[in-house]
Amino acid sequence: MATVIIGAGIIGVSTAYYLAENDATADIHLVETTDRLFASASGYAGGFLARDWHAPATASLAALSFDQHTALAAKYDGASRWGYALSTALSYGVPGMSDDDKRWQGRRGEDWLRRGTSRSTSAPVDASPAPDKDIKTPAWLHRKNGDRVDVLADDGTTGQVEPAQFCQFLLDTCLARGVQLHQPARVTAVETDAAGRMSSVTVEEGGKQTRLPCTRLVLTAGAWTPRVFAELFPEEAARRNLPVSNYAGHSLVVRTNDTAKREEEAEAVSCFALFAAGGSLQYCPEIFGRANGTLYLAGLNSSTMPLPERASDATPDPALLDDLTATCRRVLGSDDYEVLRTGLCHRPATPWGAPLVLRLLDEQLAATSEEQSMTGGAGGVFVVAGHGPWGISMGPGTGMVLAELVQGRPLSADVSQLGFH
Repeated sequence: MATVIIGAGIIGVSTAYYLAENDATADIHLVETTDRLFASASGYAGGFLARDWHAPATASLAALSFDQHTALAAKYDGASRWGYALSTALSYGVPGMSDDDKRWQGRRGEDWLRRGTSRSTSAPVDASPAPDKDIKTPAWLHRKNGDRVDVLADDGTTGQVEPAQFCQFLLDTCLARGVQLHQPARVTAVETDAAGRMSSVTVEEGGKQTRLPCTRLVLTAGAWTPRVFAELFPEEAARRNLPVSNYAGHSLVVRTNDTAKREEEAEAVSCFALFAAGGSLQYCPEIFGRANGTLYLAGLNSSTMPLPERASDATPDPALLDDLTATCRRVLGSDDYEVLRTGLCHRPATPWGAPLVLRLLDEQLAATSEEQSMTGGAGGVFVVAGHGPWGISMGPGTGMVLAELVQGRPLSADVSQLGFH
């Protein structure tokens, strides 16, 4: 039986990876619309991993995924291939900012759905934190009097990866196992057999249209998933829109020019994830010191920025990049750094903050027999989207569970609460 996955981001390539791992003869196709891979969150996210910073609905999936990150890194040398490392997570309180940084006043940057607070508030913090003077801080952090640092996690339950490199590893492994990538391409139609069951899809690629056998269709197009669903199943979309919207986030990747600091950080046992807030800082920055010596800065997010036609069409707002640059100067205490890249990604979000991980039932998908799908592992339409800022963290576990769902196998995590609300 053939499986077609629409969307070759972290969820799509993870799903293809675990499908192929379980069945070496599986006929699997990845369809990606953009001419540049990992052009949104799968390439521009921070790559922060957390095992137990999650609500009950996603706790099982998050734990499975963190363990898979660990297992994949151990098996394939993730430390050198995609920057996998355990990470010390810190909260950083800033009581006041310099006059140069007052541009932040009046701005808000919502971090996920928490209305102006940081996702670090989800961390299960020790009730008896260590004294501030005993806390190890990263070499690149320039602290001022009155700044406060607290440990959120340093027990092996948080980590980091470089998202684009991790996704590329998964994709390369998939291709080596026989998975076929169609890119840039798009699925334009879903066809049925004489019994009214889904049997194939039409893929437009390079000006040509090809019909691919397909009994299992998987929608993992991130924030674009509702658009794909509406294009392929317009009558069903009119009855039930997929409740997934885009949550945009700007980012910078920089490298300090202080060689001593870079060398000291490279020798550290773990990397650092810094979640900052306070003073005139009118949003909640996230700063990740990666294993390769670079810093990733983000936290200026928006739920109102329009979703572009394609991920590769996203254009960062120069004013917001200026704000992130000011944050960088404040955190480093100087402007002695090099901006390696800027970014804007559109993460998929649901109104309730947890992703959709489900198979659309026949009665949900279609009202007529001509559009029925098969049940169990034999076929169907599957939808996964809405991880918000946790797509990379929960990617492998989601891909494993989705592969099990598609193939009709027992599930490795509890996703019973990850349906429609």
